[in-house]
Amino acid sequence: MNTDQFIVFAIIGLALILFIWGRIRYDVVAMMALIGSVILGVVPADTAFEGFGHPAVITVAAVLIISQALRNSGIVELATRFLEPAAGHPTLHILALTAVVAVCSAFMNNVGALALMLPIAIGSAYNSKRPTSEVLMPLSFGSLLGGLTTLIGTPPNIIISSFRQAETGQNFAMFDFLPVGLGVALTGILFISVVGWRLLPKRAVNNSEHENLFQIEDYIAEVRIPENSPYVGHRLVDLETLAQGNVAVVALVRREDRMLAPSGYMRLKAEDILTLESDTDTLQRVVDEANLELVGSADESSQELQSDRVGILEAVVTPGSRLEGRTAHNMQLHTHHGINTLGVARQGQPVNERIGRVRFMPGDVLLIQGIREEMPETLASLGLLPLAERELSLTPKRGSIIAPLLFALAILLVVFGILPPQISFLGAVGTMVLLGELNLKELYESVDWSIIVLLAAMIPVGMALETTGGTAMIAYPLVSLSEHFPVWAIMGLLIFITMVLSDVMNNAATAVLMAPIGISIANSLGVNIDTFLIAIAIGSSSTYLTPIGHQSNLLVMGPGGYKFGDYWRMGLPLDIIILVVSVPLILWIWPL
Repeated sequence: MNTDQFIVFAIIGLALILFIWGRIRYDVVAMMALIGSVILGVVPADTAFEGFGHPAVITVAAVLIISQALRNSGIVELATRFLEPAAGHPTLHILALTAVVAVCSAFMNNVGALALMLPIAIGSAYNSKRPTSEVLMPLSFGSLLGGLTTLIGTPPNIIISSFRQAETGQNFAMFDFLPVGLGVALTGILFISVVGWRLLPKRAVNNSEHENLFQIEDYIAEVRIPENSPYVGHRLVDLETLAQGNVAVVALVRREDRMLAPSGYMRLKAEDILTLESDTDTLQRVVDEANLELVGSADESSQELQSDRVGILEAVVTPGSRLEGRTAHNMQLHTHHGINTLGVARQGQPVNERIGRVRFMPGDVLLIQGIREEMPETLASLGLLPLAERELSLTPKRGSIIAPLLFALAILLVVFGILPPQISFLGAVGTMVLLGELNLKELYESVDWSIIVLLAAMIPVGMALETTGGTAMIAYPLVSLSEHFPVWAIMGLLIFITMVLSDVMNNAATAVLMAPIGISIANSLGVNIDTFLIAIAIGSSSTYLTPIGHQSNLLVMGPGGYKFGDYWRMGLPLDIIILVVSVPLILWIWPL
């Protein structure tokens, strides 16, 4: 091992440890790896940021934007109408949900497809008196299986195609992944629908039990502002500051007027009655320091804290959300965003800490009060995904078919080789903006910039692994096994290794690191590199054992009440099935 190889292995090894540790965001880890590679001389400084212009990165960004346009069009909601007859039987219910999300995921971003189906799945589970834990993990896994079938279905496929282009001068076509991917997806969906969901825990059984997750009635009290209070004439936000973000003013009564979710900039007047949501200790401290009069406990339910103007809903914190790692207090959610956080749940259990001090994590479920008209834009800007809506319509669809038609045209241009994917899909995005199907705010907010940074940073690091001869060193032990084992066994081992890596680090980063290794093995064995690239594509997207391997798994963790160890219950047998099914399929479709 020469010095450059040692440096590359050390950087990638450290990055892998940080990916597994999970305390530092994966895009930050990737950028640290890139900067370290440049400083230590294994990545040239003048090529360090070429990843941001890489065709795979451009294609991923364009697909993310198109996914938003498809969400706006309402086409998926139209398809979900066919789910209602299936909801009466658990197997048919889960089959229908996973099949729909898989089809959507074949042409949209995995997370985008899941985000569309999540409220629908939760609502249908409530109506069927079925545990959400039985339907949400199958929904997540279905979104991953559907992504296997097309070039744009998942970022690993786009990355694998770019490595093939660099090696052979030709990308994979739009549906080159379909024969193997469809076989694996159908088998996986069948297993999930018939057997897999039965292996999952039963949590959050029905709507009433789920609402019990947020017993806000136990934390609501009314206080009066006396004339001698030092806070007469002050703003509501000053009272919230006194409570360090641990109190939410959910209503204000002034004479005969009752205002829900009052503005933080409203001035307090003597004799105002405030309805506060807070823990006992904080409430007592605020009453004492602000010289308020405690009227008593407010006998109000969450239904009474909403109106035609003000609504309450549940939303999940998505990976990359602005709330991730921060608290309601330092985000000043009421003052800056006009929403009150009434409750927080994590892995199906209420968080009993003071709300202002809870450091939000991806997958947390928040109970939020706010102005109905402003809620969609507020949630989108914060990176929150609405779940079970409490009489609140958040995302009115435009009902336009222009976006689906433009997307279909872009696909045809790719299929017939008229334009490369990055140009075709970026052209579709530009046309959607010009025709008003997307505004610029939606365009920029729909891109998951953490994925873009991750890919752009890891591509040069992956190239350094290849240029220093590191991939050949990794490939050698596997190639040497060919003396004792057939090539199909080596390919199966490579899929297994890729699966394991993908479960502990981002699947796109896994594809970046493993694709050069697969090419090196194939060249050393003198076999078709496509066989090994397709194998790595399957392995990279098989992230079923942990919630951290893919954002879809993390998104359903809170709403489904899952714990970290629940994923392997269905994920492990699914991985085994995929391994058994994919190896012969790959060898049949892409012979050595």
